[in-house]
Order: sequence, then structure tokens, then C-alpha cells
Amino acid sequence: MVDRHIAGSLFGMAFGDALGAETEFMSYDDILTKYPPNGPLELPGNSTGDAAKVTDDTQMALAVGEALINAPHPFERDSLAEQLVKSFIDWYNDPENNRAPGSTCLNACENLIDGIGWQDACDISSKGCGANMRVQAVGCLPSGMVDETARAGIAQLQAAITHGHPTALAASDLTAFAIYELRTGTLPRMLVRRIREYARSQRDVYHEEWLGDLWKRAYMMRSPVDYISHGWSECMEILERLDNALFVTNYEADPCDFTGKGWIAEEAFGTGLLCFLMYPDDPMRAIQRAAFTGGDSDSIACLTGAFAGAYHGIDRWSYDWISRIEYRERLDTLAETLSTM
Repeated sequence: MVDRHIAGSLFGMAFGDALGAETEFMSYDDILTKYPPNGPLELPGNSTGDAAKVTDDTQMALAVGEALINAPHPFERDSLAEQLVKSFIDWYNDPENNRAPGSTCLNACENLIDGIGWQDACDISSKGCGANMRVQAVGCLPSGMVDETARAGIAQLQAAITHGHPTALAASDLTAFAIYELRTGTLPRMLVRRIREYARSQRDVYHEEWLGDLWKRAYMMRSPVDYISHGWSECMEILERLDNALFVTNYEADPCDFTGKGWIAEEAFGTGLLCFLMYPDDPMRAIQRAAFTGGDSDSIACLTGAFAGAYHGIDRWSYDWISRIEYRERLDTLAETLSTM
């Protein structure tokens, strides 16, 4: 039986991605001019019956999810990394990989194709949102299959294969943690406190079992704790900005003005979560708000949709949107398999 919250998160991710694809690279004022008064409200392709196209965000999230399914269980670093590398290379070579993919992911995949090991193939200086816009399936792994430590390590590992900056790892870990918390019953009003407590608890935790000696590629870092604590410090800063934004909750302003434009991992997390928490009881309105942002709108809305869907479940999404979203069958299969692992 499909877990409605897992399905809700995966489909919400794709809905936000497709809706935000309409406004990515547009300024806030340009979005307002083209889509008055509240930005895009309907998925693309509605008038023609065509599938609503997603971007590389959903494509790579599917790649991560399918790697989790195909890797040997219980998970171990080397076998899971091998499967993730295969999935990423398959994505790179797919003719449908034509949705403005990020340069960090492309460059890392080219290195992997050349046979370079993932710890050296990744960009150790990149903390782009490509690290955490694809981590949803990790947050959907059943608690009976992975504990909190393994979930964190897997979230960071899938990021590190392309994005080696410690903030990319920490933001991916936080994103998976938030999805897990929401789908297992944490109330939105309690979520930021839970996230902050988790971030503090992880500040000095380097998951060597999953990352090996990745930290040594960051030449300015003196130890694995120095390396990972830098990432958690930057994520804690975005949580402070999120707190301030929620205190004032300005529904007229661009959410990016408060928590960043989302091109980097911690800002994508913060702004995606902000849009969800602005409309915690209305998932459709949350992703519409996220698409109406003057930054990396598809990644922001992708994360907002994953958070909203994890909390509310698949039943709160439009059936018309479910029927028209691109990769519907793969999303259905991934949700069903994750629900029964």
C-alpha cells in the first residue's frame, strides 16, 4: 500500500518544480507583470492537455530515489555510491537532460564518466542547490530501514558526489530531516524548533562511514570537524533569517528578500521552507507562492512542494495535476516502492 505522505512529497516536489520552471530566471517584478496578481497558478500545458514538464530537479530526484531502490540493502557507502554514480551518469546521458541542468552536476558527471572517483569528481567548493533539490527520497526512507544516523549519512553522500562543500552536505541533511519529520507527524508550528535542535546536535558530527576522507579535499580545513561544522554554521545562519521572516510574515514581499534567492543549498532550503510555513494549511497556495519568487523558483518551489506534500499527503493535490505531471509513472513506482521497503 502506498504511503500517502511519501507520495504527497514526491508529487509535490514535481508540481513545484513544474510550476516554478515558468518563472526561473525572472525577476519578481517581471513575474508580477506576466502573471498578475499572484504569479503562475496552473501547471504548464493545461490548455492543451500536454504533460506538465519538470526540470532537472525532478529528474535528479528520481535518479537518487531509483538508486536507493536498486542499491543493495542494508545500505553501505561503496555500493550505494556506485549506484548513485550510475544513476547520475544515466541522467547525464539521457536525451531528456535538456532542462538547463546545473554546471556543477554536469561537470561532476563528466568526471565520473572519465573514471574519476566520486570524492575527486565532485566540486569541493560548490554548495549549489543541486545538492538538496534532489534529496526527497532520502527523507522518505522508512524508519525501519534506516536510523537517523544512516539517513543523515545517505543525504550527505548523495550531495557529495557532485557538491562537496560542507554546506551542501548539511543543507541536504536538513532537507531530508524536515521531510521525514513532516511525513511522520511533526506539526508545522513545531518544525523550525525541531530543525534547529537537530542542526545543533549535528554541528560536530562528520559521517566518516559515508563520506570517508572527503574533508581532506577542502584544503583550508584542519580536521573533519572543522569541515562539517562550517556547513552547519551557515545553515544555522539561514535558520536565524527564517525565524526573522516568520516573525514578520510579509505576504506581499518576495520571500527571497528574507532567506535568499535559492541558488545555493542553504538558501533553497530556507526559502522553500519559508514558503511552506507561510501557508502550512494550503499546499497548493504554498507552491504557488514559491513559484512567485525572484530567484531559483523551480528549486524553491520543488522543495516547498516536497515539504507540503510530506505533511498533507497525496490527497491534497489536484487530481488534474497528478494526471498531467511528467514522469507520473516513475513517481508512482518510486512512491510505491519506498512505501514497501
